[in-house]
Amino acid sequence: MADLNALVALLSARRPAEPPFVVAITGGVAVGKSVLAAQLAEAFAAMPDHPRVEVVCTDGFLFDNAALEAKGLGMRKGFPETYDVEGFRAALTAVRAGRATFPGYSHSTYDVDPALARTIDAPDVLIVEGLGLHIDHGVDASGRRLIDALIYLDAEPEHIEAWFTERLLALMLAAKNDPASFYARFLGLDEAGRLGFAKMVWERINLPNLTEHISAAKGIADIVVTKGVDHALDSIRAARGA
Repeated sequence: MADLNALVALLSARRPAEPPFVVAITGGVAVGKSVLAAQLAEAFAAMPDHPRVEVVCTDGFLFDNAALEAKGLGMRKGFPETYDVEGFRAALTAVRAGRATFPGYSHSTYDVDPALARTIDAPDVLIVEGLGLHIDHGVDASGRRLIDALIYLDAEPEHIEAWFTERLLALMLAAKNDPASFYARFLGLDEAGRLGFAKMVWERINLPNLTEHISAAKGIADIVVTKGVDHALDSIRAARGA
């Protein structure tokens, strides 16, 4: 069993003398990236020097639903071609200069939401979590790394599928109290129908994206963190540059 403190220690050893320290977390849909990001943010904020920590998500860099539909990419949301890669690079470049605006995304409306955009001013530590953090997305035009430490959060695909299904069903049921929710359209489904839809999304979208694209980040990650079926951290391994 691994310990979060071990991960914090590995990251701290990579923290540059001059801020910001940009940490990125990627991995499959529903593997627990946002939870790990929040845990790391709390751990860094509690350090003796009390760094100013900000957490942002790459979901805001998805093209909005209208643009995706216009490009015929509505059923490929989350795949590399559905992200504004240049916008993402520009934001990381700008935050290194002191200030940047990161677009926001609503999981309720299942779309980019301009009202959720955030302007980040001179953070000491910036944690970026989500998809779109593989291959060369974290490198600027000159080849300079815009991410100081890339974490790949790994787990067995069947465990990730179970976590994804649990999350999707919760979003569907929550729509009962939110008529504006994207998931309100599924309220007519019974439990079997909801489970069937979740399985279809996993097998046709999320699993292919994981195996064909997202997992490529594992080979270039600085640190690989593996989770067990109970969400506990099973192992933490320093990879590139160790």
